[in-house]
Amino acid sequence: MFVLHVALQGCLRGKDVEYGVTTDTGGHIRYLLDLVEACAADPDGKRIVIATRAFEGLGNDYLRPVEVVSPQISIVRFPTAHPGYLAKEDLHTEIDSFSDALIDYFQSSDNRPDMLHAHYADAAVVAAKIEDALGIPFVFTGHSLGKVKQKALRSCQSDRGFAQRIAAEELALAKSSLVIASSRDEAELQYKAYDNYDPGKIRVLPPGSDLKAFRGALSSPIVEQEMARFLTVPEKPVILAIARPVAKKNLAGLIEAYGQSKDLQALANLVIVAGSRDDIDALEADVATNLREILQLIDRYDLYGKVAYPKNHRAQDIPAYYAYARDRRGVFVNPAFNEPFGLTLLEASAVGLPLVATDSGGPNDIIETCGNGLLVDPRDANGIADALLQIFRSPEMWQRFSASGDRAVRTYDWERHVTRYHGLVHDLVKPQDIQAQRPIQMLISDIDNTLVGSVPHLHAFGNWRRTQENLAFGVATGRSFHSAMAVLEQQDVPRPEVMITSVGSEIYTLSENGVSYAQDTGWLKTIGDNWQRSAVERVLRSVSGVTPQAPLEQRDFKLSYFSDGTHATVERVRSALQDAGVLASVIHSHKRYLDILPIKASKGTAVDHVRRRFGLPNSAVFVAGDSGNDIEMLQAIPQSIIVANYSDNLGRLPALKHSYIASNTHAAGIIEGVIHFRNKAKAQCLQLS
Repeated sequence: MFVLHVALQGCLRGKDVEYGVTTDTGGHIRYLLDLVEACAADPDGKRIVIATRAFEGLGNDYLRPVEVVSPQISIVRFPTAHPGYLAKEDLHTEIDSFSDALIDYFQSSDNRPDMLHAHYADAAVVAAKIEDALGIPFVFTGHSLGKVKQKALRSCQSDRGFAQRIAAEELALAKSSLVIASSRDEAELQYKAYDNYDPGKIRVLPPGSDLKAFRGALSSPIVEQEMARFLTVPEKPVILAIARPVAKKNLAGLIEAYGQSKDLQALANLVIVAGSRDDIDALEADVATNLREILQLIDRYDLYGKVAYPKNHRAQDIPAYYAYARDRRGVFVNPAFNEPFGLTLLEASAVGLPLVATDSGGPNDIIETCGNGLLVDPRDANGIADALLQIFRSPEMWQRFSASGDRAVRTYDWERHVTRYHGLVHDLVKPQDIQAQRPIQMLISDIDNTLVGSVPHLHAFGNWRRTQENLAFGVATGRSFHSAMAVLEQQDVPRPEVMITSVGSEIYTLSENGVSYAQDTGWLKTIGDNWQRSAVERVLRSVSGVTPQAPLEQRDFKLSYFSDGTHATVERVRSALQDAGVLASVIHSHKRYLDILPIKASKGTAVDHVRRRFGLPNSAVFVAGDSGNDIEMLQAIPQSIIVANYSDNLGRLPALKHSYIASNTHAAGIIEGVIHFRNKAKAQCLQLS
């Protein structure tokens, strides 16, 4: 498979990238180079080309027509109408000339790519032009989004370039075959602000990271000596931030939080590693302005002796900075207004540093996955200081967060990313016929602790599923669509034809390309009748024993809370809603999770809706579950299967006495249940005959 990546922004070269030399030479280049290197190591990555822009003024490397990075990877550069370097806000003027050059390149080559991969919005416009001209489809990675940045920087910079950028992102969402997001926040919240938002063709593939250099990292004499130049008491705990000094990274906000908190100053030093510089006046305007603001704030709050801001550092020094902070029981902070992913958070986690990070963007996923830090509003200086003080004042919390960071090494892995990435691209290039035979039966299963939970049983299920030609397969889960897809693809579950997500409040069906999904908007209209979302929120504010889950878990047709686990609390919620005249369905599971849905929404009603769409009778449908949020589904279908590892007393509920309780757990129990009901149906047919 031949994939060509299009990336116009920044100073891109195969080795020794000059990160920070311009404001656009940052993490997206690291992402791209790490991705293609990992792809080259995979058997599917036979040939990889990166197409970028040639320009003058920053060295001959950026004018080389072809750079061979490895036997499989090369970078090709095309001159455009403007010969010099351009910031991303001005690149829209070069799209036509770059597209023409790339089309000429393809037309003169005997080996066209199977797929284009566009990085950033300007590259997506190029890819769309090439698809129109040559029919080569493309996938899109946004890296950071214009609407999000425009909102985050509303008080920091002008709107220069945002109109073109947002229009390009709308085009990318409309025209691409697949959109790759780095986090659920990006997939479910950030892209949702766009007119062409289509959740079914977005996949969350967290970037990998080569964290080997950070595990077990040690401080170095160079770092120790550099810190001693700045800090009066260098033995104190350290608040560490590593970021490019640009407005969106909000380093000034961190200094404000530190400068306004005498308690924080008494407990810890602040270390800011913000790129390398010789003369501030020689830097790009945004960088120079930001650095001057940092220095002014240090002076305003008289933080000399408490704050270190080294002028230069080498790439190989970064692990030592993390280790320096860890050895002093420090905390790593990312205070960005929005962070699309958060590579430095993974690096800090691998070293063993607890995190305090912005609640806008990828850090939501990282901290949820690793359980190693606290999220904060980046505009709330007091909130940032309070989170840091909370960790510094609790040795137990610091130790727990430090130890939990090792999950980052196991989770954010490029090999895992590339396996999913190549699987998706391969299926887009060579789509399977998903409508070869109309199904005569359907199986819908819960995911967590039902379908997944036992690797051997899941492998057996995959093999069994591939032999079931006339059986449609779907899942019904409390997870969001993107969360569910990530779990299924990471565990190599056969791709479902139907996805019932968010406890039955959303339904998606597999598209003809066999990869993306179409959301069932008719279902949303059905359950939307009499749904008073804001009224539910208002009522539950007054109910004790429940607390809202994170914003990422809230959906248009689902509100999610944590409960104290008591039956009395659930009844108080039902009574409060009833007394307020608010119609809603209350679903409690695992003695912890409380979901409030429209009265017409549940896994059971969603399964029935799908059954009718497929034209199947009740007797042709099997459902499988393990917990309280599966009750409606299990109750509604005669052929219901309860796996052996069930919870919430499912096996003893009178309403589910018709269910088959499997002797096997997880996916093996599902197979056992389907076979049981099929044999029962055969026996009944024989009796009738």
